[in-house]
Amino acid sequence: MPHKHQLGKDGESLAMKYLQSQGYSILNINWRFKRAEIDIIAEQDGILIFIEVKTRSSTKYGTPDAFVSIQKEALMLDAAGSYMSEKEYDGEIRFDVISVVILPGKGPEIHHIKDAFFPFE
Repeated sequence: MPHKHQLGKDGESLAMKYLQSQGYSILNINWRFKRAEIDIIAEQDGILIFIEVKTRSSTKYGTPDAFVSIQKEALMLDAAGSYMSEKEYDGEIRFDVISVVILPGKGPEIHHIKDAFFPFE
């Protein structure tokens, strides 16, 4: 089984390849703001998309997307706001989660959850 950090990097790489195959343009990877990191920032059809990638080597304790906490969502929202301010972007946005399961001896399973959460009002 790969080391946890390597597993995460492998999941991000698979997620980027998946997104590109679906017509997304990758704008940034591992974009940081203070304590927050956005794994992938992409664009498709004029929508700016902030994507969290969660990767696991087992679903014994649940699917990877179940591990996106409220705190992680809040950090992503802060980082997204900073990114949009820096780029002077005021268009449509979306927050997605990509769940990647890499089981030994099997091909990866990728599940893309669009509009996984919404900015707080």
